[in-house]
Amino acid sequence: MAPAAAPEPQFKKDEKALCFHHELLYEAKVLDLKPDSSDKKNGYEYKVHYKGWKNTWDDWVPEDRLRKITPENRELANQLRHEMLAAQRAARAQPPPSKRKPQGSTRGSEERQTSVAATAGPRGQKRVRDHDLEKEEAFQSRRSIRIPMPDRLKSLLVDDWENITKNLQLVQLPSTKPAGVILDEYLESQNGSRRRGSAEADILEEVVQGLKEYFNKSLGRLLLYRFEREQFFDIHTRIESPTSDLSGKNLADIYGGEHLLRLFVSMPELIAQTNMDQQSVGRLREELTQILSWLAKEPQVNAYFASVYESPGQAYIDKVKSSA
Repeated sequence: MAPAAAPEPQFKKDEKALCFHHELLYEAKVLDLKPDSSDKKNGYEYKVHYKGWKNTWDDWVPEDRLRKITPENRELANQLRHEMLAAQRAARAQPPPSKRKPQGSTRGSEERQTSVAATAGPRGQKRVRDHDLEKEEAFQSRRSIRIPMPDRLKSLLVDDWENITKNLQLVQLPSTKPAGVILDEYLESQNGSRRRGSAEADILEEVVQGLKEYFNKSLGRLLLYRFEREQFFDIHTRIESPTSDLSGKNLADIYGGEHLLRLFVSMPELIAQTNMDQQSVGRLREELTQILSWLAKEPQVNAYFASVYESPGQAYIDKVKSSA
């Protein structure tokens, strides 16, 4: 049997490209390339020169740090740069955190984490220890990321919120297009643009699997409105029942696009609690942004966000009110 042909490099010598350096994308030129001896999948390394930088910055980089020059990638580069500048301005404007105990009440804004507001405690309660305050400050000082939500998807999130919290309706479950299927179909849609076995293809597959795990683990804790919790308890009971039609299924096999969008809204907070390095966070953010852009297109919106909302009946509503 003849050996498999070596994969073609994605970039050629003298080709212009965009290259990640930490969290930002810069214009670069490919000076040379060679097989990546450290890559078991026989990928390539590229020597790049960053436009406008001294030659001393020329560097060998793996293939997954390079991006083709397309309007979408140029827009991503500009967006990353604007967000970096905004973060730097915000950091300069913010006073350094004090390690002294707060004097009196220290009520924060509505948008701060509830755990921070809780550190003040009711009158007469023993104050938290200094090292707990320092740990909280360290968590709050972690760089947050922003994942841009397309306007079309924002509108769907607002409609979803109104249907559930104002109209007292529920999404009909199980969904005809559950979150796991949506993510699998996105993965399949990328097969033509990402060579099988390449670093980019492997990263995307890891991201998709990671999103499924996050979805399954965080849905009951983070992604539900209070009005949906009785429905969730019923779904969970059916999953646990060996004779149910939902027996053994994951939540990503049952809940659909609306709840998947809520996960994307929560991802910046979830990512901030990880120990990922800056480059990994930047790459993950890029992948999530591309998924959202794909979801916002016409075919996907019609296929994944046509969920039926239904009234659960007065008995369900009364049960929710009695448990409040």
